[in-house]
Amino acid sequence: MEKLINPARERLVNNELAIGIGVRHVRGPEVAPIMKSAGFDWLFIDLEHGATSVETAASICVSALATGIAPIVRVPQGDLNLGTRCLDAGALGIVMPHVDTVEQAKQLVAAFKFSPMGKRSIAGNYAQFGFTSINAADTTRLFNESVLVIPMIETPLAVENAAAIAAVPGIDALLIGTNDLSLEMGIPGGISDARVAAAIEKVVKACNENGKWPGLGGVYDQPLLEKYIAKGVRLILAGNDVSLLLSAATNQASFVRKCGG
Repeated sequence: MEKLINPARERLVNNELAIGIGVRHVRGPEVAPIMKSAGFDWLFIDLEHGATSVETAASICVSALATGIAPIVRVPQGDLNLGTRCLDAGALGIVMPHVDTVEQAKQLVAAFKFSPMGKRSIAGNYAQFGFTSINAADTTRLFNESVLVIPMIETPLAVENAAAIAAVPGIDALLIGTNDLSLEMGIPGGISDARVAAAIEKVVKACNENGKWPGLGGVYDQPLLEKYIAKGVRLILAGNDVSLLLSAATNQASFVRKCGG
């Protein structure tokens, strides 16, 4: 096998937007082909918040691989073991929340990349290869090339250390969590605040200077999202399952209700 395709990474390599959708409450494997049909490039399978289990995440990952949309899993803060289990189960990327320091970033690489980049333990018959047996040399090379290791930048300290975190070999992208960042900055919900915008610009600059991809989550308002995309973010978490479902359902119910006078 010459290449392991990660649809999100392919978009980024081609300097295109890689557009993701949060999956927290809609936990059936059907969510993968639905979101692929909707035009998304990756799933943000959220194990930090909500009740999703690793077994459910694995089912969604396998469905996503078959569909051609990248399954990327957010694990709880510091849970390296759960991250490796998700990679073994079919994920093409791991998002780690609240990474503030270079030391924490290096721990991610050690856990989620194979030697010589990291220390991840090898198994076999991975879902990413259709459960076929691939020799160890190709397995480690293909995973190291294709799996995205993504720390979240969610505190002023993380923003201050963004350049050093981005410089860590094996880190692929930095994902700004605007909701937690604004909360940590003392401006809860202030995702449009000038101080948040300045922080985003600083992280984008850190990524660009170190050859990494800047990402953004928590901004779904279209004019504001357009503004931040113009600043250079490329890995975009563009919404989540429940908010989009609720919005569409509310609009349709309201329309039909009005038709009845």
